[in-house]
Amino acid sequence: MLDTKIITLLRVIDEGSYTAAAKKLALTQPAVSHHIQMLEQKYGIQIFYKNKKKLVLTPEGLILEKYARRAWAVSAAADQALKDSRKNIKHLTIAITPTVGENLLPQVIATYCNRHPNMHINIITDTINTIDNMLHTFAADIAIIEGDIYGPSFVSVLLDTDYLCLVVSPQHRFAQRSSVGLEELKSEKFILRSQSAGTRRLFESYLQGHFESIQNFNVIIQIDNVATIKELVALNLGVSVIGHSACVEEERTGRLAVVPIENASMARKINMVHRKEFSHTEILEELRSIYNAIQAGQSDLAVGLEGLPPAPPM
Repeated sequence: MLDTKIITLLRVIDEGSYTAAAKKLALTQPAVSHHIQMLEQKYGIQIFYKNKKKLVLTPEGLILEKYARRAWAVSAAADQALKDSRKNIKHLTIAITPTVGENLLPQVIATYCNRHPNMHINIITDTINTIDNMLHTFAADIAIIEGDIYGPSFVSVLLDTDYLCLVVSPQHRFAQRSSVGLEELKSEKFILRSQSAGTRRLFESYLQGHFESIQNFNVIIQIDNVATIKELVALNLGVSVIGHSACVEEERTGRLAVVPIENASMARKINMVHRKEFSHTEILEELRSIYNAIQAGQSDLAVGLEGLPPAPPM
C-alpha cells in the first residue's frame, strides 16, 4: 500500500546514511540513491543538503518527511485493521498524558478490555506536545489528556474536571496547614513536571497571573514520571504541584498531604480527543460510562464488574 520510495526515504532518515539504509532494506546503494532521486524529481525539491558531511534534511525534505511518516502510520493502521478484521479482533492506540495515567484511566481501560475480549488496546504515555503530533500522524486513535488539543481536525469530549494542588510529605512543616502563601513556597525545593507538560504550563500560567515567575522558585528536579514525583515528595525530599486526581489514593492513606495555595484556582479539564474521521465514538461513550461508574464506587474488577451497565454491541 505504501510507495516503496517512501519506505526507502524513511529508512535513510532513520539510519542516517544511504549505505546503512541499503543494508536494512536488502537493496544496493545505487538503488537507494535512485529512489531518493525519483522522489526529488516527482516533487521538484532537494531532500538532503548536498554539501554536508552527514545527511541533513532541507526545509522541503522536512515537510516530505512529516507526510511520509503520516502515510506510514496510515498504511500500518490499515494493514492491522485488515488483519484484525479477518480474526474479528480490534486494535486501538490510546495516548495519555502522565498525570492522567495516574488516576482511574488504567482501570477504566482494563475494565473495557475485560468487557470486550476481542479488543486490544495499546496505551502510550507521553507529553501533550508529542500526543498532539501522534494524533496528527494517525499514530494514536484517541488521546486522553489534561487540557485540550486544538485544531479543525479534532473533536474533544469532556471526561472529567480536575485541579492542581500542592502536595507535601506528612512530615513536612506545611502538612497540617490550612493554606500556604506563594511567598512561603519560594523557600521550598520543588519537584515538577517538565516544561512541556500541561500540568507545568498551567502552574506557570497561574504564577504569571499573580505577577510571579517559575524562576523565583527553587525547582531542583524536573521529571515526567508522576509516580516518581509522588515517591520523592512522600520521602520529604521536596514538594510538588500535580493534578489532584493523581494523588487521591495517597491523600486517603496519609502518604501525601494536600495543602491549598492561597487564592489559587488551577482547574483543568480532562478530555478525550479524536480526529473527526474516527468512526467508533461509541467507545468513548463507554469509556466515560465506566469512568463515572468507577468514580461512584459501582464497579469492582475482582467481582466481575457487576455494577457496570451492559456493554453496547460492537
